[in-house]
Order: sequence, then structure tokens, then C-alpha cells
Amino acid sequence: MPHDHAGHDHAHHHHGPPADGNFGRAFGWGIALNLLFVAGETAGGLWANSSALLSDAGHNLSDVLSLALAWGATLLARRRAAERFTYGYKGATIQAALLNAALLYLALGFILWDTIDHLRHPAPVNGPVVMGLAGLGVLINGFTAWLFRSGQKGDVNVRGAYLHMLTDMLVSVGVVVGGALVYFTGWLWLDPAISFIILAVVGFGSWGLLRETVQLGLQAAPAGIEVAAVRQFLLARPGVTGLHDLHIWPLSTQDTALTVHLVRPNGENGNQFLRNLQHDLHHEFNIRHCTVQLEDEFPAMGAHGCCDEA
Repeated sequence: MPHDHAGHDHAHHHHGPPADGNFGRAFGWGIALNLLFVAGETAGGLWANSSALLSDAGHNLSDVLSLALAWGATLLARRRAAERFTYGYKGATIQAALLNAALLYLALGFILWDTIDHLRHPAPVNGPVVMGLAGLGVLINGFTAWLFRSGQKGDVNVRGAYLHMLTDMLVSVGVVVGGALVYFTGWLWLDPAISFIILAVVGFGSWGLLRETVQLGLQAAPAGIEVAAVRQFLLARPGVTGLHDLHIWPLSTQDTALTVHLVRPNGENGNQFLRNLQHDLHHEFNIRHCTVQLEDEFPAMGAHGCCDEA
């Protein structure tokens, strides 16, 4: 039968900690150090005529932009909800992640074009300069990755920063090796060849983040939550005989929301049931925002929500 949306029972919403947690200083340090390194690496790459250094500098610049966008989005996400933005500005973290992914692959395209030009017109490379600057990159990117290591499991923005910096550290190791090989062998083609490897590593390593951010933008259930497991969990609650209109979606890269209609014919202790349910959803699935409607009977065929699958 049709259900009355004016009679919803809502589990209380609990907002988690600010999206950037204690990572504001990490973002600041990461941006400052990498900006200095990008400037030095670009100058060194031009002087040493190294496409590997220039490609690494280009990627590091995209990481600086990525860190700045992610930091700005997490600060915006801390703002209170407004009359029109009733969920606040948490969704800015998802939009920033999508924009960062697009900027990353755009930067890779420009770097690829430059690398192809260097491969067609090879020129001598200053090996010691390449190795010295890339070695400095190992230290800077490794330190920046370390700043984000503790939070990279709970937020795709922080994980993106961590993985980008960790990837850059490994890429810089590759540039050091490449500079040494060019210096000792004189094979000029090795420098752009290593640049191709860098592009492949970065592109492959970033694909998972791109896929996840696109899914978040489409309001898919976050990767760490199995919808089937949540459905079985809800059906196993005391007195629940069925459910419909189950929806799980991200409010931000850190916060998840759930709405569901539960059929519970003998609805004794409804308030206590909802409090327990909200507590369990938080601790079992890290779902902080849940809205539950309790119903006495399953609605008639065709009376489900327009997006429900059953």
C-alpha cells in the first residue's frame, strides 16, 4: 500500500569529525615542499635537457594542484549546513576528487606529448644533475607520503594524496636509476624511455582512484560497503520481516548515508530499536547518517519507490 512519507521515523544523525581531521598541516607541508621541488626540478630538467625530470616535475605539479584542491574541499566540507545546502558542503570532497583525477590525466597527456618529442629528437643529458634532483625527490615525496600514511584508509582524498606521493617517490627512484644508466652508457634514448615508464606507472596507479571517484560522483555505495551484507544485516534485526527502498550513497569521501523502509509488524520499542540500529550501522559499516521508516506491512506491488529494485 502507499506509504506516508510524513510519518518517517528517523534515527538520529551523528556527524563525524571534520573531513580533514588533523591533516591540515600535512597538506600545508606537502604543498610547500612540492612547490619548491617542482621549481628546482623544472630548472634542472631544462638545464640537463632531461625529459624524465621534466615529466616528473609535471606530475609533481599536478600533485601540488591535487593537494590544494583536496585541502580546500576538506575545509569547505567543515562548513555548517545552510538553508539550501541541507547536507552542508561535504560533497565538495567528491567533486575535488573527480577534478583531481581529470587534471592528472590531462597532465599525463601533455607530458606524453613532450616525451614523444624528446624521443624523436634525443639530446645529451646531464646525468649527475638528473640523479641529484631525483634523489631529492625521493626524500621529499617519501616524507610527504609519510605525513598522510595514518589517514589513507578512511578517506579517498587522503588516500589519493598518500598514493600520489608514494608513487612519486618510487618514480623518482626510477629517474635516479635512469640518470645513472644514461651517464654511464651514453644511450640518450634511455631518458625518454624511462619517461614512458613513469607515465605508465602513474597512469596505472591512478586508475583505481579515478574509477572510485567516478563511482562516488554517481552516488554508488562506497567501495568498502557491501550492499548485500547491509541488506542481510537489516533483515536480521529483531522483528523485521522485510525491507524495501534501501539506498546507500556517499555524502562525501568520508561520510556515508543510508535510507530504508523496514517492515516490522510488531513494532514494540520502536525508539530503542532505532537507536540500536543506528549504533550498529555505524560500528558495523561506518554508516553515520541513517534514516529509517518503520512500516506495519509490506506495500502493495508497484507502490515502491521509483528507484527501488524490488
